[in-house]
Amino acid sequence: MKIESTLLSCGLNEKQIQVYLATLELGSASVPRISQKAKLIRTTVYEVLEVLKKKGFVYNFSKKRINYYAAAEPERLVRLAQNKVDALKNILPELNARSNSSKDRPNVRFYQGLEEIKIVMQEILDEADRLYGWGGADELLEKLEDWHLQYFLDERIKRKILLQILLRDTPKARERQKIGVNQLREVRLISNDTKFMGLTYIWKNKIAMFSLLHDFVAVVIENQELADMNKAIFVNLWNKS
Repeated sequence: MKIESTLLSCGLNEKQIQVYLATLELGSASVPRISQKAKLIRTTVYEVLEVLKKKGFVYNFSKKRINYYAAAEPERLVRLAQNKVDALKNILPELNARSNSSKDRPNVRFYQGLEEIKIVMQEILDEADRLYGWGGADELLEKLEDWHLQYFLDERIKRKILLQILLRDTPKARERQKIGVNQLREVRLISNDTKFMGLTYIWKNKIAMFSLLHDFVAVVIENQELADMNKAIFVNLWNKS
């Protein structure tokens, strides 16, 4: 469900989500009642509630000497998240200053799951003025669903980001090549025997590599030398295709 996946992305684990949603649905309740609703043993619920309390997801109060817990209003969670973002923005200049000493070292980031893949795709949209890539159209179209097919495409066109991409020669790739003229996309085909099963994008000083066959995994490398090297490989393949 979308609620569970979103709460997972906010740093809650499955048991914390169960307890939070049970408390939210009950309004306010004692631990035994929450335990029954969440279908977890009481000792686990006690521990989880204390964690959620520290995170700001629940609060407690006493009523007739009985301890009750209530879920924070969903709007308050949004404000808490926004406060964290604002706090990070305030220290961003200092963080950037401290990172200057490591600018020459590649910065490598790992992402897992569809929601985190979307973070990488949004980063590309926000930064790229020209995009180079290679991969398999079949896996790309089947795995990234409507978000990539529609939102990413619409935003890329709106932001006038030209995509040059090498695709494994399949019927779907030929279709992408045919409609590419109207979608700021230049497609060239390479042999279907070439094992391009994932997707690689290059822009500015970054490389993003996506694995789409099983779990969704992305690796982003930020380094000018490596980006230039991969772009040179791309240009060589492009000119030979």
